Amino acid sequence: MYYLCLITKLKLMCAAISGFSKLSKSKKIDWIVETYFSNAENAKRILKQYWNTNEKIQQLHDEFIENTITNYYLPLGVAPNFLINGKLYTIPMAIEESSVVAAASKAAKFWMDRGGFKTQVLSTTKIGQVHFMYYGHVETLKNFFNYIKPKLIENAIPITKNMEKRGGGILDIELRDKTQDIKGYYQLHASFETLDAMGANFINSCLEQFAKTFKTEALSFNAFSAEEKEIQIVMSILSNYVPDCLVRAEVSCKIEDISEDKNISAEEFATKFIQAVNIAEVEPYRAVTHNKGIMNGIDAVVLATGNDFRAVEAGIHAYASRHGTYSSLSHAKVENGIFTFWMEIPLALGTVGGLTGLHPLVKLSLELLHHPTAKELMQIVAVAGLAQNFAALRSLTTTGIQEGHMKMHLMNILNQFEATDVEKQTLTEHFKTNVVTHSAVVEAIKDLRFKKND
Repeated sequence: MYYLCLITKLKLMCAAISGFSKLSKSKKIDWIVETYFSNAENAKRILKQYWNTNEKIQQLHDEFIENTITNYYLPLGVAPNFLINGKLYTIPMAIEESSVVAAASKAAKFWMDRGGFKTQVLSTTKIGQVHFMYYGHVETLKNFFNYIKPKLIENAIPITKNMEKRGGGILDIELRDKTQDIKGYYQLHASFETLDAMGANFINSCLEQFAKTFKTEALSFNAFSAEEKEIQIVMSILSNYVPDCLVRAEVSCKIEDISEDKNISAEEFATKFIQAVNIAEVEPYRAVTHNKGIMNGIDAVVLATGNDFRAVEAGIHAYASRHGTYSSLSHAKVENGIFTFWMEIPLALGTVGGLTGLHPLVKLSLELLHHPTAKELMQIVAVAGLAQNFAALRSLTTTGIQEGHMKMHLMNILNQFEATDVEKQTLTEHFKTNVVTHSAVVEAIKDLRFKKND
């Protein structure tokens, strides 16, 4: 035991490596499997079995990030029958959670027969900020900003001219005083229109040019004292909080058409559904899970179309907290006999640049969606989130969430036990009329195999 512990400690001590990024892919893998895995050959086999057999495609994936050793697969599914503003879509979804695509598809079919989804892009403004420190007179700083603002925009023309030709560019720059929060803290708060590009690189390049011009010009501004001229730029970076880049998605129908369940009246269904939404509006513990369900649909489409789902997540959750308490993103009501379910969310997406022109499956997904503009993609993504939320709330307020979820999870459990095709067919049939739980599935597999071997 002593020698085993000593060997383990020595192995851990040797885990640090210098110049790893300069190693070839095969050398990286050799070091990893020999350093961290008890069965190096098996670890290497698993890594290599996920490589693409097409060397060109594999090289493309290798170059997306640094230190690539293999590809990490997620299922790419599709949810058909989405009627959005009178146009039918089949929506691609990249996600591992078993019930998401099925739930989205079911909600899409339900609403297709009731007029479909209605969407509208409310605004597309994106934000970037230059954060800086200044400890002089605020009025002098304001005078300097008003003087220098035209030059900030002028000096960025080499960056903005192509975007401006397409109708985008810098919308405005404001000076914001944040000294109540941090002593000496100010911002250049800039707004942008980036059209079909997500625009991160464009915005960040503009901001860095603003910062350079601002700092340089301050040195020759006569109204500043020697100390005031030394403005300290802290950082220049876009914001993923885009409350003015909004899209609305909604569904509505006569209240008598809202329930397909014979065990519950349409009025009772609508009442419980709205109560569930109201609870998520006032109870953060529920709101987080409620909104997570919305993000199941949103993230899956964002990922399938090569966009940044982490940025989308951060911005949407910040928006859910904009009134000081974390709350539901979706809302529901009944007025004049009409049931309406809707959501407004911030989405900064792109259909050009980044992975959209590189990743073969991203290009395929965008073609599947009829080559959408960024505005169209915003609407499609919002609909996927609303559909997912509708499906979840319908289950929660009627049969309960676990019945449908566990039936979808059944195949994952069967695969864990390496069930054969015959076993899968037999047990799938069995659980059509029996409650699916992990223990019940395990017991059923054991019984089936016991009978087979008896």
